Amino acid sequence: MKRQRADTFEPRAAGVALRGIVKHFGATRVLGGVDLDIRPGEFLTLVGPSGCGKSTLLRVIAGLETQDGGSVAIGGRNVDALPPSERDVAMVFQSYALYPHMSVGANIASPLELRRLSLPERLPLLRWLSPRRPRIMREIMAEVRAMAEQLQLDGLLDRRPAQLSGGQRQRVALGRAMVRRPAAFLMDEPLSNLDAKLRVHMRTELAELHARLGATFVYVTHDQVEAMTMSDRVALMDQGHILQLGTPAELYDTPADVTVARFIGSPPINLIEAVAGEDGTIRLAGVVLHAPRPGRFTVGIRPEALRLAPPASGLLAARLRRAENLGAEWLLHADSADGVALAIRMTAAEHAAAAALIGGTVHLAADRAATHLFTADGRRVAAGAAAAVPA
Repeated sequence: MKRQRADTFEPRAAGVALRGIVKHFGATRVLGGVDLDIRPGEFLTLVGPSGCGKSTLLRVIAGLETQDGGSVAIGGRNVDALPPSERDVAMVFQSYALYPHMSVGANIASPLELRRLSLPERLPLLRWLSPRRPRIMREIMAEVRAMAEQLQLDGLLDRRPAQLSGGQRQRVALGRAMVRRPAAFLMDEPLSNLDAKLRVHMRTELAELHARLGATFVYVTHDQVEAMTMSDRVALMDQGHILQLGTPAELYDTPADVTVARFIGSPPINLIEAVAGEDGTIRLAGVVLHAPRPGRFTVGIRPEALRLAPPASGLLAARLRRAENLGAEWLLHADSADGVALAIRMTAAEHAAAAALIGGTVHLAADRAATHLFTADGRRVAAGAAAAVPA
């Protein structure tokens, strides 16, 4: 087989298809029949609260866990019967899983040595007897140097992991995965051990790396900011199911249910209980919503979609409790007359006019385009079924 030049890296992006994945741990059902198509070359993030099944699903793709039902295909090939080593994927763990006694160069080279050298050629006392080993090692180290240069690790190849920063160790773990040229990269919360400032930096690095490589990334996190800032698409999971799959904008602008709306967005969406009358209308915060039927509903309004307004009929009255300075923005905290906690995001200029109102009652109007309606059991009411018009 023709080998790629050592100074280039062109990953073989492959799609991943999951059909009806079911997984139990004892009597607990962790995955409840997951269907998911991951496109070749896309950055797809599995996000959700702890215990939702996202890491288990990633381990099923990798072959580290065996599903109790369903099938996994990578690059159009069913891999259910294949061990992890033959699935052509590379996994980057939360703990980096670097060999502490080996240099950076040796860590990155280790998967290539395992693939290209026989067991005797890797043993200290026998490897010198192999006439082909020097040539293979020269090829491997040329690829390691090219990878290290791409990840800005070329000056660190002789160091041990303990001598590196958290961000550098993360890049070594990525380099060790990338040097194999796998069909897909699987990443299980790889930034969770980093401090806040370094996480922001590494988010940018990972997104730029994906754009440069065009490889397939499947990324697991509980941090919705990571999911929203890096991904082509996001699969939000809860209790072993995918609640919604779409672009970050789709999950934010048109959440499929109240769980998605609550999880995506910081600060969280404001959720207000409301009752539709016999004619199906709900009047709240200066907006009239036409529900599909009478009964109880939940109205969701993003913090940036609320604004202070002069007193008028139909506006939402609330008492301003306090304000948080976020630099370019302010976050106001208020309580509605019914005791519902509300968050209002505003610019510094808007806050200057509102500062004197802290402790008093204000009136709030909503942006109707950012007002969402959910049924009592949490499902989104489709826009066609719930029109919003000015009060």
